[in-house]
Amino acid sequence: MIYFSAVGMVNALGNNNAQIAASLMAGVAPGMTVQEGWLTEDRPVWLGSVTGDLPAIPADLSAHRSRNNQLLLAALAQVEAPVNDAIARYGKDRVAIVMGTSTSGIAEGEDAVRYLQQHGEFPAGYDYQQQELGDPSQFMAQLLDLSGPAYTLSTACSSSAKAIISGKRLIESGLADAALVGGADSLCRMPVNGFNSLESYSRGHCTPFGQNRDGINVGEASALILLTREPADIALLGAGESSDAWHMSAPHPEGLGAERAIIMALEQAGMLPDEVGYINAHGTATPLNDQVEAAVIHRLFGNRTPCSSTKHLTGHTLGAAGATEAALSWLILTQHLTLPRQDFSITPRDNSLPDIRLVETTEMAEKPVILSNSFAFGGNNASLVIGRPS
Repeated sequence: MIYFSAVGMVNALGNNNAQIAASLMAGVAPGMTVQEGWLTEDRPVWLGSVTGDLPAIPADLSAHRSRNNQLLLAALAQVEAPVNDAIARYGKDRVAIVMGTSTSGIAEGEDAVRYLQQHGEFPAGYDYQQQELGDPSQFMAQLLDLSGPAYTLSTACSSSAKAIISGKRLIESGLADAALVGGADSLCRMPVNGFNSLESYSRGHCTPFGQNRDGINVGEASALILLTREPADIALLGAGESSDAWHMSAPHPEGLGAERAIIMALEQAGMLPDEVGYINAHGTATPLNDQVEAAVIHRLFGNRTPCSSTKHLTGHTLGAAGATEAALSWLILTQHLTLPRQDFSITPRDNSLPDIRLVETTEMAEKPVILSNSFAFGGNNASLVIGRPS
């Protein structure tokens, strides 16, 4: 069995696990704010930002200088001791790095192109590596002086969930003894304007499963999880992946791929749907995603299992979403937190959706098992079953 040996994260809820736990229970996110200047059209948008100062990129790794990698450093600082212990114990070639991202350092690339247009040359210190999708894993491997497997996955919003699954496979196949997995995405204008062009960016604060939901809010985050075989409180009990092969950006209308991923994860965990205590839904707050996901949850779980989306608190953190929500699931289980409530203060619950048990009042998970869903563009689906080993 593969265990969560250490977890660190930063997002709009807070800058460490303690802050994030307090904000999650209170249902408030200090970093979720209205900001100007992100859209090409003159309209403010809600964004989930990481607040406060971030660690600096070391001078000898200046080619990797990006906010994306600074977010990773902030998460790494929280798990540095157990990661160093794993490297000392297993060796530099036996600790794998698997990251997920969808934007990497594109924000720095955007700034560099604007500078180029104004001055006819790139700014001093700009390096194309900053925005390469493979950069997060290269940066982490060089920073930690590791020589084992190191690569980045970019499957849109399931990227870091798939990074977790890949780390699990590397350990189980004998290619590594430990894996530092997760991902990061920093705010940049490309996805904000891209989702707006798709008419999928909310004109206000996003409202998953709400009657008048109209799209997402983008957020930034990083989450790192150290996976090992060493027994710990929480394990990755099962994982499932699928591909819709249906549409470039829309999910299969019946959610068949998403359903396959959930069933695969449950089968790998050796569990029935009724053994799950809480579902962290993908819950993007787009009309189609919530409709399809609610239908899939209803088919498999009826209205018996508590579920909710946390994206109104973190924003949709894109390539970091899967690891962020797996880390939140770990936090709920280890800290015995109340389940995240779905906020319907802006718009009422959409009662036309298939009947699922959305969390609207204070309650605890009755069973120590969480299903976390990540459903991405192109039908890249991933589901994780996380819980206390029996």
